Amino acid sequence: MLTVGVPSNGAHDLRKLRLTRKDSVVGIAASGTTPYVLGAIAYAKKLRALTIGVAANRHSPLATAVQIAITPEAGPEILAGSTRLKAGTSQKMVLNMLSTAVMVRLGHAYDNLMIDMGEANEKLRERAQWILREASAKDVSAVTRALRQTGHDLRLALILLKRGVSAAHARRILKESGGNLRKALGE
Repeated sequence: MLTVGVPSNGAHDLRKLRLTRKDSVVGIAASGTTPYVLGAIAYAKKLRALTIGVAANRHSPLATAVQIAITPEAGPEILAGSTRLKAGTSQKMVLNMLSTAVMVRLGHAYDNLMIDMGEANEKLRERAQWILREASAKDVSAVTRALRQTGHDLRLALILLKRGVSAAHARRILKESGGNLRKALGE
């Protein structure tokens, strides 16, 4: 059971994850005073990992303990004592921005399109086709063929479509580019 009132539990959980200085830790606490989060941040700082804090109070212990403090000004809650309304909503927006930026930085997007996605259901299969049509300016039959030839790998399918190569050649190009899609596309 997670106990947020004990700082050592935050450190303990990061130890179990084998945190290193190459990692980043984002501590989230609306009040900026949650002991578990502060303990995790203290442990991450000791390892010299990047520390980021998301809190509704820019003068909180969390905001002052981290290297990067993100403290959206949400104003007072409609119901005093609650942090799940405005503060919680603003934190969810920050987390959406952070996760989107990380996905883009890791190369999981092409322009403004999600390029690394699974096709677990019909809706996602249709979305994958739409993404490839948008990114390549090719028709549905070309996109369907490319997906089939690449085992439904959107990255490989996009290389195949834009560079006019075989699936095997697309795979080789992507590997030679170190997985960098832009480089593999010659862009």
